[in-house]
Amino acid sequence: MSLDSTPPFVHLRVKSAYSLAEGAIRVKDLVKISAGLDMPAVALTDRGNLFGALEFAVTASNAGLQPVIGAVLGIHRHSDEPGADMADPDHLLLLAQDQEGYENLMSLVSEGYLLGEGSDPAVDFSALTGRSAGLIALDGVQGSPLGRHLLDGSSRARTHLAAMKQLFDGRLYLELQRHGSKHEKALEPRVLKLAAEENLPIVATNDAHFAGKDQFDAHDVLSCIAQGVTLAHRDRKRLTPEHYFKTAQDMAQLFQDLPEAVENSWRIAQRCAVMPRLHAPILPAFDDGSGENEGQMLARMARTGLQQRLDALEPKADAELEKTYRYRLEFELQIIEQMGFPGYFLIVADFIQWSKAQGIPVGPGRGSGAGSLVAYSLTITDLDPIPFNLLFERFLNPERVSMPDFDIDFCQDRRDEVIAYVRDKYGSDRVAQIITFGKLQARAVVRDVGRVLGMPYGQTDRISKLIPNNPANPTTLSEAIGGDEQLQKMGRTEEIVGKLFDIGQKLEGLFRNASTHAAGVVIGDRDLTKLVPLYKDPRSDMPATQFNMKWVEPAGLVKFDFLGLKTLTVISEAERLIRRFEPDFDINKIPLDDAPVFEMLGRAESVGIFQLESTGMRDVLRKLRPDRFEDIIAVVALYRPGPMENIPTYISRKHGNEKVHYLHPLLEPIVSETYGIMIYQEQVMQAAQALAGYSLGGADLLRRAMGKKLKEEMDKQKDMFVSGAAENDISKS
Repeated sequence: MSLDSTPPFVHLRVKSAYSLAEGAIRVKDLVKISAGLDMPAVALTDRGNLFGALEFAVTASNAGLQPVIGAVLGIHRHSDEPGADMADPDHLLLLAQDQEGYENLMSLVSEGYLLGEGSDPAVDFSALTGRSAGLIALDGVQGSPLGRHLLDGSSRARTHLAAMKQLFDGRLYLELQRHGSKHEKALEPRVLKLAAEENLPIVATNDAHFAGKDQFDAHDVLSCIAQGVTLAHRDRKRLTPEHYFKTAQDMAQLFQDLPEAVENSWRIAQRCAVMPRLHAPILPAFDDGSGENEGQMLARMARTGLQQRLDALEPKADAELEKTYRYRLEFELQIIEQMGFPGYFLIVADFIQWSKAQGIPVGPGRGSGAGSLVAYSLTITDLDPIPFNLLFERFLNPERVSMPDFDIDFCQDRRDEVIAYVRDKYGSDRVAQIITFGKLQARAVVRDVGRVLGMPYGQTDRISKLIPNNPANPTTLSEAIGGDEQLQKMGRTEEIVGKLFDIGQKLEGLFRNASTHAAGVVIGDRDLTKLVPLYKDPRSDMPATQFNMKWVEPAGLVKFDFLGLKTLTVISEAERLIRRFEPDFDINKIPLDDAPVFEMLGRAESVGIFQLESTGMRDVLRKLRPDRFEDIIAVVALYRPGPMENIPTYISRKHGNEKVHYLHPLLEPIVSETYGIMIYQEQVMQAAQALAGYSLGGADLLRRAMGKKLKEEMDKQKDMFVSGAAENDISKS
């Protein structure tokens, strides 16, 4: 057969960056490379996990590429094999053929983590019984169960193969690889003989760990980082330069004597017609035994709660103010019902009310959720949004349908009790934390790569300290080199440093390890493995989703934040000590206009006070001399890069040293409280409403575009804003 008519080849064995510190291909790069090579399909088969499955499937299909979802599943050796309990697991390549196969694969990789130990999750061979339907198995290469038996010359090869044929009837392929190792050369004739005798199809694969041959050195360093060894270490595990993402032509050339093995890769891809399902948000049903639906329950509880809040108001609200509260509550309830979120509010209210009943300190509320009067009425928050002009549309907006998201703080010491309550209420198989992935950042990559290259610690330490450290917006290695002449000179004049920079930039941003998100918890209405695969962090008793924060919601799961906050623990302990002398002390009833407190803050005596204790902040307080709670709110909002420039103006205008200036008379009622300076996102929304006739829902879209610096959306909003302002007789300039 001429190589001009290249048989279609599909990569069925690819380890991405989600094969932590083993694969070096980012998901988006895998899709880009495959599409660039005109491949019709490509598989993602990370070791023991489906971390990237949904991201890969969506990215590939958006690029017009067929995704094939798979995993390399660890299989424990049979207990009656000599040394089975001490041996590393074998590895079996499984590909999902249909939805049932995908669900079985999720179940198997979840079990590998939930019941396994160590960094190489594995299941017993018996776990495949009842869960092999819809899965295609590839067996026979080095490291697979069949491959090991054949290399050992074990009589178990036939027994194992008979079991595999029974489990994967018509869905079993014998796999061949040619990376140039002696084991592959010894295995191939035995696999081909067995395939002929058992009438089983063969398939050619290439175990791709990195994109191109030029990435081999960088990947070799990555492998050393994972093993904790240097390049000079003689007995380390290492791959060959042939473990790159080969083209169809490469594979046709490599297997020109076995063209059917290459063609079968495409046939297998054609059999795999499954796309992980994207779901609208799924929540467990909430039932308080009243017989009402969730909307009715929420309305009843919110109205009762509001009345209790109004009864406790000091001074009492007059009839007009009461009317404002009740109108706002009904407006919010209508939007919550319309958007289908009563259940979310009920679930959050339930675990917060339970926490408070147990004496577990809960934060008063922060972020956009503090703008909800329904949340205040249900005691989800303890901040009244009406006097502070907080807007509900910033939290929930019918013009931008997305899940509500309360940021909830719990006492650090007792947060786990709340999560245990939720697991008991909804079922331990329906509640999980969310996985997060640690990346190789610039400073760490310099230290790690330097160590592997055998550079002295002092040298890599000196280089890494020249890289700016900004956790909120990390500097990349290339940015650091580009902005520092000393680093540039080192890279030019010292060969080893040049190599360090070259390899470091190739590895930077790859995933290094998996752990669990500090706050995120999901609650489902069914066994979570029906929706997502699960992971188990060895340091935690609770499972986590294998999909990260970005991808767990498209899979149908709703995130709830359970953040442990040390400050709440400190406040709780302080309250306990105060009650020795003032038994009726309640922190929620302290006045917000206490003059001695403001005098103390004006003297900058704020060490130990949350957000007011840094040296810079204390200097601001000394100049500001706050005399109202709104000053503290403003200065906390201003004290960050960018807005900080307005602090001197705010102080000067507060003390009457500078005239308050308004850009337009319509803005005066919106920004008079902050001396003409626009500080809050709510003010942005109110300004859009006053100047350009936006609805508050539309103004929230403008606020969001500004906050996220979405240029395309900003340009669109600019036209709307200018034309809306023109209708209010505001000049275009």
